[in-house]
Amino acid sequence: MNSRRIMATFPPAAEDQVTLANWRQHPFSEWAFRNVRELLPTANIARSREPSPLSVTPLHLEDVSFANPRGSAIDLNQALRTSHTDGIVVSHRGRIAFEWYAHGLTPDSQHLIFSVSKSIAGTLGGILADKGKLDPDAPVISYIPEMEGSVYGGGCAVRHLLDMSVGIRFDEDYMARDGDVMNYRRSTGWEPPDPSLPPTNLRDYLRTLRPNGTPHGQTFHYVSTNTDVLGWVYERACGISYAKILSQYLWQPMGAEHDAYIAVDSRGAARAAGGICASLRDLARFGEMMRNHGVSNARQVVPSWWIDDIRHNGNAEAWSRGDLTKVFPNGNYRSKWYTIDRSETPFAAVGIHGQWIYIDPANETVIARVSSQPLPMDLDLDHMWLRGYRAIAARLARTT
Repeated sequence: MNSRRIMATFPPAAEDQVTLANWRQHPFSEWAFRNVRELLPTANIARSREPSPLSVTPLHLEDVSFANPRGSAIDLNQALRTSHTDGIVVSHRGRIAFEWYAHGLTPDSQHLIFSVSKSIAGTLGGILADKGKLDPDAPVISYIPEMEGSVYGGGCAVRHLLDMSVGIRFDEDYMARDGDVMNYRRSTGWEPPDPSLPPTNLRDYLRTLRPNGTPHGQTFHYVSTNTDVLGWVYERACGISYAKILSQYLWQPMGAEHDAYIAVDSRGAARAAGGICASLRDLARFGEMMRNHGVSNARQVVPSWWIDDIRHNGNAEAWSRGDLTKVFPNGNYRSKWYTIDRSETPFAAVGIHGQWIYIDPANETVIARVSSQPLPMDLDLDHMWLRGYRAIAARLARTT
């Protein structure tokens, strides 16, 4: 099927119609990931009235070369056009050095960023902690008493949510057609309802989750529901919706140029784990703020101590026992950010289907990229792009 035909006419032909049953499948995803509001209920994340300025100094980076999955050389121009990339913004020393869009994405449109949403949630936690609204070491049930009896009751702390070290029985298999992930998606409204099952919603579903017998804090176990619980904690701590918290404490102070938005369930519960849609330039602003020790729009938005904690702490032993060592063998995880290699400075926010914010403090580089990769996790493509990000940063480091 020619992906350029998808939703190209109105009304679309039946074979080109994007639905809840196919919206995350390629080629329908090329349209769906930038039109989530036409598929799901959402809540707005208001932009700043004073956007932080973005200067543009275009550089010729199309010929930057790195290895493709087969080990052959590929340049940036080829990589962008053959890897289902929807857009990329490269920032060097705070200036946009390279920008590219495809498949209908524009500088003013939003794109679903999946689990990059988690890193935004983790960053927001530092802001709330610094303002005295959140205690990362407090029990989850001190904010959400209803979680007593679930895996999030007892000794589960907010810090365990932040670091994905909850001892939870949950298999995050994105390709499964039944089981944990499908039940989770149905509760959020991301799948068509199953007429054989009673209706559900996200918060009720979260209360059903149970432990796996592993003590909290000992093992990195990547489970998206932890971040949805974290968003619920923030709402209880602040007394307003997650979308309003994000706008008030991060998106507006950061100087976002565009509104973002977040998917919500049938009862308005935000999909904090993976439902944010934002413009590429605002993702680059966000990454630049993180590179700049939390400063954006001439103000300290994120406390620098929280960013230092993200970059230099985390539990390497828990990571080594975890389930993503094939992605980053010498990595780490802290407050929903990845350290790519503990011996190097880059850290990253990563989402399925090829969403990235790559930050290289040593080379003063930020790369925001969004994609509609067909597979949720494609290690060959992800590792190719990781080589690409490093090659781009190395080229920029040689630029005066």
